[in-house]
Amino acid sequence: MKYKLSAIIKKDLKKVLSSKTMFISLLAVPLALTVLLPTIFILTQYFLPQENDEFVKLLELLPLSELTGSLQENITKLILNYALPVFFLLIPIMASTIMSAASFVGEKEKQTLETLLYCPLSLKQLFQAKTAASFLLSMSVSGISFLVMLIVLETEIYCTAGIFILPGIQWLLVMLLLAPSLSVIAITLMVRISAKAQSVEDAQQGAVFLVLPIIFLCISQFAGLFLINAWILLGLGILSAVLAFLLFRRAAANFTYETLNALI
Repeated sequence: MKYKLSAIIKKDLKKVLSSKTMFISLLAVPLALTVLLPTIFILTQYFLPQENDEFVKLLELLPLSELTGSLQENITKLILNYALPVFFLLIPIMASTIMSAASFVGEKEKQTLETLLYCPLSLKQLFQAKTAASFLLSMSVSGISFLVMLIVLETEIYCTAGIFILPGIQWLLVMLLLAPSLSVIAITLMVRISAKAQSVEDAQQGAVFLVLPIIFLCISQFAGLFLINAWILLGLGILSAVLAFLLFRRAAANFTYETLNALI
């Protein structure tokens, strides 16, 4: 039975990775958020220090115990451990929506959904395989993106300031709690959206509202309303984990033949 589940997972992963459009979509946002955006932040605060007014205002929100270095070093810590973790949350959401949107609507477009229903798996197992494929892809993209970002950032920080700055506990909360929870939330919501969408593009467009809370957090932070510290991330992580558990249970319970008939 495990072999049959893994076969569905491998099929879905291969389908996404073999599609140029989806593969480019999976690369574009992570590259922008882990390479382009951090590079702009780091190089701007080094070569254009007069443009650091917004970061200086945010430094005032940090506890004095964290302001232990030069202004440039403190701003770099602020960028790495406070500004970037919130932007990074867009990656697991984006990756999971791309995969899960294609899971069922993609089967409908290729007229393979009816064939899929004849496989020797129950609906529950089919749902588990589909969601597992989306989750694995999302976590893989998130993990690789984090490593690429860390390598690029540490290289740039060392070349410009001659120091290394380690990631804070914020990244531990993001990678182990928030990113998995947001992925599950995005996947389960996409299953419902997929049932009504007529194409993969429609399903992906319907998922735009999932990134709005993250954009709100980014804007609020740079507006100086509050700073997304480890405690806020922990609270958001616990809330997201509970919501993910409830949504997943509901989505699994509502995954019936009637739901699939809406796609056929």
